[in-house]
Amino acid sequence: MLDLAAELSQWAAQGREFAVATVVSVSGSAPRPPGAALAVDSAGEVIGSVSGGCVEGAVYELCIEALQDGRVRRERFGYSDDDAFAVGLTCGGAVEVHVVPVRSDSPCRTTVRAALTAAARGEPVALARVLDEAGELTGAAELLLVRPDGSYTSGLGSGDDPGLAAQARALLDLGRTGVCEVPESSARCGGDVTLFVESNVPPARMIVFGAVDFAGALVRVGKLLGFHVTLCDARGVFATRTRFPDADEVVVEWPDRYLRDTATDERTVLCVLTHDAKFDVPLLEVALRLPVAYVGAMGSRRTHEDRLGRLREAGVSKRQLARLRSPIGLDLGGRTPEETAVSIGAEIVAVRRGGSGLPLAGERGPIHGGGDE
Repeated sequence: MLDLAAELSQWAAQGREFAVATVVSVSGSAPRPPGAALAVDSAGEVIGSVSGGCVEGAVYELCIEALQDGRVRRERFGYSDDDAFAVGLTCGGAVEVHVVPVRSDSPCRTTVRAALTAAARGEPVALARVLDEAGELTGAAELLLVRPDGSYTSGLGSGDDPGLAAQARALLDLGRTGVCEVPESSARCGGDVTLFVESNVPPARMIVFGAVDFAGALVRVGKLLGFHVTLCDARGVFATRTRFPDADEVVVEWPDRYLRDTATDERTVLCVLTHDAKFDVPLLEVALRLPVAYVGAMGSRRTHEDRLGRLREAGVSKRQLARLRSPIGLDLGGRTPEETAVSIGAEIVAVRRGGSGLPLAGERGPIHGGGDE
């Protein structure tokens, strides 16, 4: 649901009634991850996607039914070997969707609106829902809005709330979306609770160091991949808004100083394009000691070897040096700034998602990871 927060928060503010189908689990090869959503309003307008087109028609009908009777729905869609025209995923995987109607008389409407408003503002927040038969039997969606400080707003109104909220907060702290089991001792009596938690966290950062020709293209690729992109260079004449209009921030500062003082986390991506020892060696000394997702540096193989020697002399360990992706990017044979930026973006995706970087045509196994091919 939070996948569509920007649009749905406007629908809620306008008083529209709508139903949201959210992917709560995926097995095998499937095109959309948990948290992907499709929404339908009472006029039939549709936004979002849960499968890239395979089962959208059937999910649309589920949303219409939920809007009509106000009851939650839960449905699994998988590939049918017996009937190639049956509703299902042609890629061979399976998805489970959970549909929540948000009508004027829905008990969850206030909680949903608060969650959508917070997520649309970019605030870190988690929306948790109970996935068990109780909700399907009563028709009511059991939802919790959880904030980073542990406070929460509940649509359940039961003694289960503190335990469920604590579990949701744990996933929010990790920035994770997915299903978890909450033991009976922490939640309701009578059995464990299956909880689906959607976490909304600010976009991961990409920091591009070096206001060079390649940087503008890489900034655009970074934005396409969903990063909050900062361009940093010590030379104010080159690091300007005019040259890098797509960057979220343009910072004029010595790269190593800026990196020491700015906020980074385990999702942050650092791209060093300066290929000038006076900039990139002090910068990489800092970068390779930070728990970030990716550190890449531009330069020829000769530049790379010289850079490694300087970093060793500076006391950077062998283990830290092994984290450096240099020369930066995958070998796509590109030459232009745009082609080079695509190769860097491709390597970043491969590192973050555990991809091989090899052509899919020559590989075996599921395209999206998981079980069946």
